[in-house]
Amino acid sequence: MATDPQQRVYQAPCPGCGAPVNFTSAQSTHAICGYCQSTVVRDGETLKRIGKMAELFDDHSPLQLQSSGIWQGQAFTLVGRLQYKYAEGTWTEWYAVFTDGSSAYLSEDNGAYVFAMPQATPPNLPEAVAFRVGASTTLSGQPFAVASNQQVMLLAAQGELPHLPDLGQPFAMVELRSQGSSSDANSGSLIGSKLIGGRSEGAAIASSERVLSIDYSTEVPTCAVGQSVLLEDLQLTGLRGESVKDEKGRQFNCPNCGATVAVHLDNSQSITCGSCNSLIDVSGGMGGELKHALQDEPVRPLIALGSTGELQGASWQVVGFQHRMGVDPSDPDEHFGWEEYLLYNQKRGFIFLVDSSEGWSVVKPCTGAPALSDNGRSTTYLGTRYALKESYQAETSYALGEFYWRVSRGQKTSNRDFVNGANLLNLEQSPDEVTWSVGSKIDSDKVAKAFKLENKKEMLARSDVGATSANAAMSVRTLIIIFLLLLLLSLIISRCSACDPAKENCSSSYSSRSSGGSFGGFSSGGGHK
Repeated sequence: MATDPQQRVYQAPCPGCGAPVNFTSAQSTHAICGYCQSTVVRDGETLKRIGKMAELFDDHSPLQLQSSGIWQGQAFTLVGRLQYKYAEGTWTEWYAVFTDGSSAYLSEDNGAYVFAMPQATPPNLPEAVAFRVGASTTLSGQPFAVASNQQVMLLAAQGELPHLPDLGQPFAMVELRSQGSSSDANSGSLIGSKLIGGRSEGAAIASSERVLSIDYSTEVPTCAVGQSVLLEDLQLTGLRGESVKDEKGRQFNCPNCGATVAVHLDNSQSITCGSCNSLIDVSGGMGGELKHALQDEPVRPLIALGSTGELQGASWQVVGFQHRMGVDPSDPDEHFGWEEYLLYNQKRGFIFLVDSSEGWSVVKPCTGAPALSDNGRSTTYLGTRYALKESYQAETSYALGEFYWRVSRGQKTSNRDFVNGANLLNLEQSPDEVTWSVGSKIDSDKVAKAFKLENKKEMLARSDVGATSANAAMSVRTLIIIFLLLLLLSLIISRCSACDPAKENCSSSYSSRSSGGSFGGFSSGGGHK
């Protein structure tokens, strides 16, 4: 780590085993001995042992302690690590120290990253129970949407840290997402005017998509504001090499049929058996109780699990597949379906390739929260207005592969789809979390080319974004047919309005609806970031 000549690195022997324990940051109060796992607290020039830390679980992260990078022009080094668990999965917080002695957090959740700066706790901050998921709130004059309110707990820690929650003790963690437009990016500080650690006065996160995390593990809650980043943006060095997982340790026997099931993703919470298609909950670990649910009427994906494809300038592997059903609350007898492919890239995390009768789309969860209009008929995201297309209840009906959240048949969410041309937004809400996802439509030809399925182009064909001349001609014919049908319908209605119900049966009904669910909702499991 490149250190400032005026910054002193403190070192003292571990009170547990005598091995050297380093404190490179003046703000660090706790450290985990790398030799005996003792948890030590710094008290002036001495160290006190206060217990032993649990072993880290191997999440096969490309990051590791002493990895270095650049953020907003200044070098930093990762010196600490916290592993947390919540109802739907796990995530990691990396403690970063800058060359000027200030600090930040790099949150890692299933391949997605948020770089966050600690901020002063705003005055009169409400208790965690006051933040209702899906509601809007204002802190220090800044609008936010309440995206998550979860009970979380510390599983393990490593290195040096500014504070350390009690191991295994649940506490509240609230996440707020920014609701500003793109013009808000440089509007000033988000909460107060001073960032903790002396990074800068009145500095604002340079992105309009912001995450405000409130940690209630201390008497005075701690706050941090961050933005989504890609690892390439941080110019990181000292990363771990490609992980070679111990596949033997990631295998188990299916609790339904006994067949061997291998887990390939690092943080899988759900997986299906390749022999009997049972959906298995592995959130308790390989040694935990394996709950399963039988799945009948298998749905076969058009793009095989394990396939790789080139999309958005990166290589993605198909690791999961869901079939989902939607129903309009105003018309519970009408159902529609769509399918979602979960794609994974080690450095970019997860995205969804969605297949519906209305076309293909590529989407991923937003970092910020689009701002809903008062009547809920539109929303604004990064300065662009999206109109409400439809609202519906979504339910998972079938799943294959691995998922970073706990998938179960019958999982239900409330969804709203918004559109602006070929650009898409989806709002998906469960009792504990709200997830916004953003994406755009993609031509079926591009899907076929990406996954080398040109021989299945006809099977993949949908209502594409750009019409060819042949498609345009088809659209004209379709419009003529629709016009004639509408003309016929008007004649029927006019006739019925004049007929005598006592003499003839002139009742008529008419119903039409798009296929719905054309771009999610994808039960993303509510990734912490």
